[in-house]
Amino acid sequence: MADLEDLLLRTSRTFALSIPRLPEPTRSEVTIAYLLFRIADTFEDAASWPKDRRVTALENFAELVARFQADAETAEEAASRRGHARDLAASWTAGEPPAGHTGYLDLLAASPEVLEAFAALAPAARRAIAGHTRRTAHGMIDFVARHDGDGRLQLVDLEDLRHYCYVVAGIVGEMLTELFLLAEPVLRKRSDALADRAARFGEALQLVNILKDAADDAEEGRRYLPSVVDRATVFLLAREDLRIAADYVATLQEGGASTGLLAFTALPIQLAWGSLDRVESDGPGAKLTREEVKATVAALEARLTEGEPALDISAPRTATSP
Repeated sequence: MADLEDLLLRTSRTFALSIPRLPEPTRSEVTIAYLLFRIADTFEDAASWPKDRRVTALENFAELVARFQADAETAEEAASRRGHARDLAASWTAGEPPAGHTGYLDLLAASPEVLEAFAALAPAARRAIAGHTRRTAHGMIDFVARHDGDGRLQLVDLEDLRHYCYVVAGIVGEMLTELFLLAEPVLRKRSDALADRAARFGEALQLVNILKDAADDAEEGRRYLPSVVDRATVFLLAREDLRIAADYVATLQEGGASTGLLAFTALPIQLAWGSLDRVESDGPGAKLTREEVKATVAALEARLTEGEPALDISAPRTATSP
């Protein structure tokens, strides 16, 4: 059986820091969900594959998730879907690799075992994860299909950028919210407020990543920043999203969320805020240092221990500030 924790460490940056802070069963659910979304991301970003192969892989993956979401009625049905998953995994890793990242390739090879772990989750968690994973995969298909003959994608305007962010990250925020409400019923009295902010929570993190990785993405033919939108506008949108994401975390805290759930949601937002400042001042590719990340983690843990607000976002500067 694949070591899911090892796969998480090898395929994630921020979430490898934050997911272990979740209580069970949410930790296992989110680990598996992250790995499933990462498989879809690998197909979407497979610059070495023609778009038709990427589309087919996403379609097959979405269908496979649906098969593993349903309870197998017989041993023969369970064996059939396991065999189908192994055959698809072999096809995904044969020939030209879809990525140069060994962690992603090992994840594709281990995808049948990730799906088996997914099938062992509680039915309500499976429904939430499968529904949102498939929505993301189908949304990615639409964007992959827009690549030109040279494998390049250019988003056209701010609305297009925001729709892309929703497909690849906003949906994740909605899925996480469903899992939180399943695990911690005390939060249900805040369900409307959380639902209103969930997609912007995901959009915030994705916009920061797009701004940070703009140069590398452009080299691989992915131009997520529309040419008709100046970067200052995107920075302002990212800051607005981060404030809404901070409201999402505050709503969780006011609703009585567990310390682990607060740590999981607050850490990526706090890091994204610092990263956005760094990219705005130093340009694409700029990152927080390991020491800065460690200090951010320590400060968050101290705030939660003292019962203070999970996030420390005060007087953020805007994209036009000196």
